[in-house]
Amino acid sequence: MPPRQRKIAIMGFRSVGKSSLTIQYVDGMFVDSYDPTIENTFSKVCKIGSQEYQLQLVDTAGQDEYSIFPQSYSMNIDGYVLVYSVNSMKSFEVVKVIHEKLIDMTGKQVPLLLCGNKNDLRMERVVSFEDGKKVADQWKAAFLEASAKENQSVAKIFSSIIFEIEKADGNVPEKSSCLLS
Repeated sequence: MPPRQRKIAIMGFRSVGKSSLTIQYVDGMFVDSYDPTIENTFSKVCKIGSQEYQLQLVDTAGQDEYSIFPQSYSMNIDGYVLVYSVNSMKSFEVVKVIHEKLIDMTGKQVPLLLCGNKNDLRMERVVSFEDGKKVADQWKAAFLEASAKENQSVAKIFSSIIFEIEKADGNVPEKSSCLLS
């Protein structure tokens, strides 16, 4: 069975850790230095059950509430990971605006995962797990908190969004184990 091609866009406010999550997943390392991303695409092969996936991960430039939603982010994208930082209320508000623009642009409910990143910053948390979960439930989206720094739930983000994509396509994959390639 050939690998299924899946393209996933990772979006959110600047400095929420979109690149850190992506690089942690693809290369297994945490990048601490912050250079604003223009846009990068990463590839990774992962296996869920007996199905292999060839993932293209589009690490987008940080968005704000005034950003124009690029048309390219709604074309040929199978699923979206919307990331906010648990220590930034601004990033949580911006992710809601990004979601609105995404729905306006695509005109439909899309496979989506809301991710609260940086949950290792326990003392600086301003967005509760419950608040994140409540928004995800309103959107009928999957929800996870993660830490790119501690590599906590990072692989689960990508296996969960693949599950959401397959569910939307009418396929329900088996348990996952992602392999680095």
